[in-house]
Amino acid sequence: MAGRKGTIGILTGGGDVPGLNPAIRAVTLRALREGFGVVGIRRGWAGLVGMQRDKGVDNSEFVQELNRDAVDRAGRTGGTVLHTSRTRPSHLPRAAVPAHLASQYADDINDITPEVLKNLEFLGIDYLIPIGGDDTLSYGERLHQEGVKVVAIPKTMDNDVAGTDYCIGFSTCVTRTIELTHRLRTTAGSHERLLVVEVFGRYAGFTAMLPTMAGAADRCVIPEQPFDIALLAELLVADRQTNPSKYAVVLASEGAVPTGESEMTFEGEEKDQYGHRKLGGVGDRIAARLKELSPRFPGGQSVNVISQRLGYFVRSGDPDAVDSVVPMAFGNLALDLLLAGQSGRLVSLRDGRYCDVPVSVVSGKKTVNVAKHYNPERLRPRYETISGLPLLIMTSEE
Repeated sequence: MAGRKGTIGILTGGGDVPGLNPAIRAVTLRALREGFGVVGIRRGWAGLVGMQRDKGVDNSEFVQELNRDAVDRAGRTGGTVLHTSRTRPSHLPRAAVPAHLASQYADDINDITPEVLKNLEFLGIDYLIPIGGDDTLSYGERLHQEGVKVVAIPKTMDNDVAGTDYCIGFSTCVTRTIELTHRLRTTAGSHERLLVVEVFGRYAGFTAMLPTMAGAADRCVIPEQPFDIALLAELLVADRQTNPSKYAVVLASEGAVPTGESEMTFEGEEKDQYGHRKLGGVGDRIAARLKELSPRFPGGQSVNVISQRLGYFVRSGDPDAVDSVVPMAFGNLALDLLLAGQSGRLVSLRDGRYCDVPVSVVSGKKTVNVAKHYNPERLRPRYETISGLPLLIMTSEE
């Protein structure tokens, strides 16, 4: 697998998004042209956890050699050809420790980073390119601190990785949210109902804000700003009354929290290895309260409500144009950095230009600037002036 300039390892972690395969393709083809070998690590960090350092063992379940045939067609499609997981080697539960390591790591939570470092050496990987959100990339930063030459690529539908205006997957998510919400309008209008659409967004409301700004909804509620459910009901009832088709739409980020409540809405108590409980259900809760509150406002009648969670529909399928072009650029930028002898970097898009920042920035979180971009009295995006703002209006760090 080694090339004359060394071997590059590449992996994808966390949730899948459209644009991962174009990034894998871009890294692989450029690396091969430059004289590197390329190893794909399967299932994110799980590949470096599960493999065995024994040349007599078949590790094809965990790693594979990448060549043009392996990535060319896949580069046109969604998902990730390398597969993915939410594995965190520094916080690995005992139940997730591979059998061949069970005698060495028997604590409830284990840091098996020493094994990961030895596995990278065993594979002959000289450079590592992880593609993921802040969870996946935080472990990439850990490996950088341990001496691994890491160049990271940001990916997440929520677009909340610090240090970059854009993350792979965000454009397709926004595009699908607009498209699917507009489709749901036909049902909402036919029945003269309120429509609540729950979208992704644990800590950042960009995936609700931009579609609302684009006309997909009348109102939106986001994680950064607790919302008054009575105010939302009043606004939506008024929106419905002024709409000739007698319906109104609100986009609700999955991490949105009503005023007076202390935590988000979760599906259950189980946490992943990064400490996150699975979000879901805030849209249904909002819908029930809207129906209950609607008779208080002009008209004095109960309004039925449709609640729909878009979920995985916005992260599946092929990438749109932006999520085909940006991953290509990010992959080539990662190679530019490695060829220049730089590591410990995150490829980035800022102020409309490609650049790079220290990978340590992923320890932060990028969120909507509420004071500048959100009106909590109207529960809508705020954009009095556009001149001088970036292409996606509110997605840069300020």
